[in-house]
Amino acid sequence: MPTGSCLCGAVRFVITGDLAPGTLCHCGQCRKQAGHAWASTHIPRTSLRIDAGDTLRWYSASTTARRGFCGTCGSNLFWDPAGEDRTSVALGALDAPSGARLTQHIFAAHKGDYYDINDTLPHSAGD
Repeated sequence: MPTGSCLCGAVRFVITGDLAPGTLCHCGQCRKQAGHAWASTHIPRTSLRIDAGDTLRWYSASTTARRGFCGTCGSNLFWDPAGEDRTSVALGALDAPSGARLTQHIFAAHKGDYYDINDTLPHSAGD
């Protein structure tokens, strides 16, 4: 079972199922949240067990989803879409070995102007 945490360890989580293929999102909101592109995998909400006490915070950047982060260290951990039964988990927050792999760039047309995408992974332009 994959496990993970925030930088300070105040938020810990366990994933009780398989990880979906990882994506790297280049949309403006993800870049603002993460400071660059957002690498994540999505899982059914029922497969995510979070141990956070009162340190996990949620921010609704839009009506589309809320974003979960540690209120102590600020680590970005979750993207939780409204009306869906899944949550995206930051790949960088997973403990090694995670077994996760990036398989696609999403919202590549919205990437920052300060970098190029030079790998061979498929690209989805996004909306």
